[in-house]
Amino acid sequence: MKILVIGSGGREHALAWKISQSPHLKKLYCAPGNAGTASIAENVPIMDTDIKDLVNFASQENIDLTVVGPELPLTLGIVNVFEKKGLKIFGPDEDSAELEGSKVYSKQFMERHNITSARYKVAYSPKEAKKALNSGEFSFPLVIKADGLAAGTGVIICEDREKATEAINLIMIEKKFGVSGKQAIIEECLTGMEVSFIVLSDGTRVLPLVTTMDHKAAYDRDQGPNTGGMGAISPSPFISREIFNEVMNSIVFPTIIHMIEEGRKYKGVLYVGLMLTEDGPKVLEYNCRFGDPETQPQMLRMESDLVDVLLSVVEENVLEKEIKWDRKASGCVILASGGYPLEYEKGKRIQGLDETSAIDGITIFHAGTKQQEGEYYTNGGRVLGICASEKSLSEAMGKIYKAISKISFDGMQFRKDIGVLREGGE
Repeated sequence: MKILVIGSGGREHALAWKISQSPHLKKLYCAPGNAGTASIAENVPIMDTDIKDLVNFASQENIDLTVVGPELPLTLGIVNVFEKKGLKIFGPDEDSAELEGSKVYSKQFMERHNITSARYKVAYSPKEAKKALNSGEFSFPLVIKADGLAAGTGVIICEDREKATEAINLIMIEKKFGVSGKQAIIEECLTGMEVSFIVLSDGTRVLPLVTTMDHKAAYDRDQGPNTGGMGAISPSPFISREIFNEVMNSIVFPTIIHMIEEGRKYKGVLYVGLMLTEDGPKVLEYNCRFGDPETQPQMLRMESDLVDVLLSVVEENVLEKEIKWDRKASGCVILASGGYPLEYEKGKRIQGLDETSAIDGITIFHAGTKQQEGEYYTNGGRVLGICASEKSLSEAMGKIYKAISKISFDGMQFRKDIGVLREGGE
């Protein structure tokens, strides 16, 4: 098979890495890819939002399966365009992807169908948002969210009214997140343990993946602004069999069923961000794609052929084959550019990468990287994901942090507590 992976991050490198092991594979392409995917696939210089060029490429090269990594092309309707051309593509269509593309839609969807989530109010103007702050309906801390996509950074936790006012100005007046700031959500701040619950759906049936746990805050002990993710572990030590069943029965299945009722047949990855509160699991957000960095430890643990799994979703027989998983624990630590998730510089030379890649048991997935004249350079906010899989989580994380000591680039930052499990925190 000829397979095209769309995207350029660590998630896409991990997917391409796993796909490259499939006996079905004849030729693998990544568009646009990064310095890591270049070693296992042919990088194609087409951006993930250039849907017309992507569909033309897939048609001309007779691509048998396209796998969409990022959320933006999904919300722009890339699946609809490919399917109209008769091309197989993995991911939800434009209508279904609105679960992630619009936080207003997803909150209203959950409210319509009694899916547990935080109390909220939609603000359509800065004046309306500030009025909600003064209404007494919400206590501090509270959460303010930009309506649309913001690369994981459009969620701001506000400790007091001053911070909340700053967040509203940032989102709705300064338009820090672009058109996502046309509307904002004011939401109660849920407390508990945050986990990622990721499943595959073929439109009517659901197949859960192994559990994971993301670490979203930029700095140790969950301090600093939210990011796209600074590390992940699998399995999540906080999802018991009881919680697993509750999430499937009260959140995942109802979501898929009610999407059908609303005329939106959901095919692809359904990623549910959850807070495990004292009152049970509550939905923080929906995502319409594989997690990043959750995919990295998941791919390390997957023993089945990923191509078979993806095809089962596209061909609507997701329960035909069981996915086999390694029982080991796996982890991923993100090395990021100095200043991420705010302003950061690119073009910093990365040292020690080849030496670290050669360490037994260490897998490195590239994200924001580029290669020039045999040297690697930073090319994004999240630069590398250093990963390992061992019998215990502590062994895996110990190996990862030992490997990280061999890598350096100007301004490199990373969390030193990924996988450190604390009561009431990660």
